[in-house]
Amino acid sequence: MANQMDNRPLSELVSGLVSDITGLFRKEITLAKTEASEKMSHALTGVEAFAAGLVFAIAAVGVLLAALVNGLAAFFVARGMTEPGADGLASVIVGVVVALLAWGMIHRGLSTLRGENLKLDRTSTSIRRDAQMIKERV
Repeated sequence: MANQMDNRPLSELVSGLVSDITGLFRKEITLAKTEASEKMSHALTGVEAFAAGLVFAIAAVGVLLAALVNGLAAFFVARGMTEPGADGLASVIVGVVVALLAWGMIHRGLSTLRGENLKLDRTSTSIRRDAQMIKERV
C-alpha cells in the first residue's frame, strides 16, 4: 500500500491532504461546538445555584429578619433585657446567620463557574492528537 501512495501524482497527494485537513477541522469544530454546549449547560447549572442562593438570601432577609428578630427579642425581654437592647441583639444574631447561609449558597454557585470547569478538554486533546498526526504525514 505504501508503494501505491508513492506512485500517485503530487497534486493528488496534496489534494488528498487538503481534503483530510479540511475534514479534520470540520470535525474539530463540531466537537468544539458540542463540548462548548455541554460546558455551557454545566455553567448554567452553576448560575441556577447562584441565583437560587440569591433568592434564598433575599427571602431569608425578609422572612427571618421579620419573624426571628421578633421572636428572639421577645425571648431576650423575657430573660430581663430591655426591649431596645433585645431588638438590637436579635437583629445582629439573625443577620449574621442569614448572611452565612447566603454566603454558603453563593460560594457553591460560584465554585461551579470556575474556569477549570469551562475548559474544552476533549477538544484540545483531540486537536493536539490531530496536529501530531498531520506532522507525521507531512
